[in-house]
Amino acid sequence: MAQTTQAPTRPAAEVVRQTQVSQATSGVCYASIGEIPLGASELERMVNSVPLAIAAALSRKAYYFVPLTVSQGEETLIADRYDVALSENAVCHRNLTAGDAQCVFISTRLMDDKFSIAFEFFINVAHAFVEQAGVSAQFSELAWKQVQDGARGETSLDAWELRKFATAPGSDSERAKGEYFQAAFSDAIAVYMLASFLDVDYYDLRERDYPLLAPAALAERLRLVHQLFPSNPGYDFAVYYRRKQ
Repeated sequence: MAQTTQAPTRPAAEVVRQTQVSQATSGVCYASIGEIPLGASELERMVNSVPLAIAAALSRKAYYFVPLTVSQGEETLIADRYDVALSENAVCHRNLTAGDAQCVFISTRLMDDKFSIAFEFFINVAHAFVEQAGVSAQFSELAWKQVQDGARGETSLDAWELRKFATAPGSDSERAKGEYFQAAFSDAIAVYMLASFLDVDYYDLRERDYPLLAPAALAERLRLVHQLFPSNPGYDFAVYYRRKQ
């Protein structure tokens, strides 16, 4: 009986040394390795959708799109193709510091559809940007007003939990409030970039673990992010409301 050979793996540090990185028109550095679901032109268009002002804060980062990023103890391995056995220890993404730069490996075959791959990439970009640039005062003001007005739901489980702590009386509420703004701002930037790259239906964003932010409130946040970080040439952003049947 024929046996299937396990997909070969290489240490992430070796992949960094051996792989040539490209710089997209947006300024984001990236590379693809092995058998990934996105074609070269589609991958390039996704990376180019990152607004220039956001990409400028990512000068010391490179994104590697790989089939699988596998965690084996303290070592990170990269597989050149999908493997069921390896997928048990695979992670959605893993960061590796190389000198004064940071390399982000994204497992494209754990998700295997364009929406999920793009969202994973944009979430990583958004968090890296907010960590570097901080939170817009305009966004914080808007988000907190929505909280005080009782807007239903949030944009991620982290934002949902932090919002609870931020609105609860106690000595840590101010710290939680700041962390809540960071999470909510990162989420809004990620959804905005996703919607600039793909047609996104509101219901595609829903999760089981928390209620999604109400449509009108989410649209307010996304419009503000669009004002702060206009779309690159060749990309459009708009919010459309579907009429009830």
